Amino acid sequence: MNLDNHPCFNPGACKSFGRVHLPVAPRCNIQCKFCNRRFDCVNETRPGVTSAVLSPGQAMVYLEEVFALKGNIAVVGIAGPGDPFANPEETLETLSRVRSRYPEVMLCVATNGLNLEPYLDEIKRLDVSHVTVTVNAVDPAIGEQIYSWMRVGKRVLRAREGAAVLLERQLAAIKGLKDRGIMVKANSIILPGINEGHIEAVARRMADLEVDLFNAMPYYPNAGSEFEHLAEPETATVENIRAAAAVHVKQMRHCTRCRADAVGLLGEPTDDGLMNTLSACRRLDVKTPRVGRVSPRPCVAVASMEGVLVNQHLGEADKLLVYGEKEGRIQLLEARATPARGGYMKRWQEMADTFSDCSTLLVSGVGANPLKVLSAAGIEVLEIEGLIDEAVRAVFAGERLNHMVKRSLSACGEACHGNGMGCG
Repeated sequence: MNLDNHPCFNPGACKSFGRVHLPVAPRCNIQCKFCNRRFDCVNETRPGVTSAVLSPGQAMVYLEEVFALKGNIAVVGIAGPGDPFANPEETLETLSRVRSRYPEVMLCVATNGLNLEPYLDEIKRLDVSHVTVTVNAVDPAIGEQIYSWMRVGKRVLRAREGAAVLLERQLAAIKGLKDRGIMVKANSIILPGINEGHIEAVARRMADLEVDLFNAMPYYPNAGSEFEHLAEPETATVENIRAAAAVHVKQMRHCTRCRADAVGLLGEPTDDGLMNTLSACRRLDVKTPRVGRVSPRPCVAVASMEGVLVNQHLGEADKLLVYGEKEGRIQLLEARATPARGGYMKRWQEMADTFSDCSTLLVSGVGANPLKVLSAAGIEVLEIEGLIDEAVRAVFAGERLNHMVKRSLSACGEACHGNGMGCG
């Protein structure tokens, strides 16, 4: 994991490395006056819009397709279309699954910060390396002009009280992020006539908190919002504000105001094929166990005919060997029965439940259906051949198994679709 490859935090990386946003967080806990909350949009290019909202399981299926088609994705992020921590279960489940299956990828989130602080330890545990917090004011008298209301627990706060609570929580969360060694970018939206003369004060306060990057973003006119009458700020105004802010903190000048379902390089045209895939994933019936607030997966499962080699197709396995750490060493914990053959997709969904404590499944072959269901459940399925001992130890050590791979995550044959009946 090379943190320098984050395209938003490093302008030198934005032409070579891409990002993908997984739209799993539709709810929001703040009503900003520049937002209309209508996030279902395929045409606009701005934060808060997406062509689909996915469940964590659907997002994992979509992410697999993204990695297959885009070889330059360095970052997986969650940026809405609402706020990630107004949807904490979906957000943390998705981040946990991505971290389990793709340990080398960078994880990031973008949030308003209102409900961020309670989840700082879990963010750190998941090795989320970058967090963006949008701070539009550090004076509640200005903040109350920007926000209509915010929901804090069961209370709805308005006006200056709400703005004051938001600011207090944002500052505490940013400090907590920096205390944990997480890189922080502060976004501040330039709203003509509202906060354009206040952005430097925001930058100064962010510098005091040692944020890594500051992004003064020009407001994007949003029909149907309370601020729809505001015009986008002039380019010269934006540059003057950024120059003033740069006295205090490093500036981001290459922001492209990404959608909540953005994928690829910054500024790259929308990939119609992937947008179609995103919409298709929304219709998938992916029923997998919710891991909620970061359920650890300490085990590895193996399909083997005799207990020495990884040499059995998943569909033929009546049991899987489960390995884990015991008494300070990696060893066989049990031979765990697989769900009975038959039942089509139900068998694979039951298998995901049965082996939910396993991060990885080692097999000699696998059909398309079980691969899709197990992957969506956060279980990485590897088709390999070789000694179990060597393979299992490599997985626990975080080493690559390239020399043992039969073929990378492919079906065992054209006739095998994983119908739950085995391959006999």
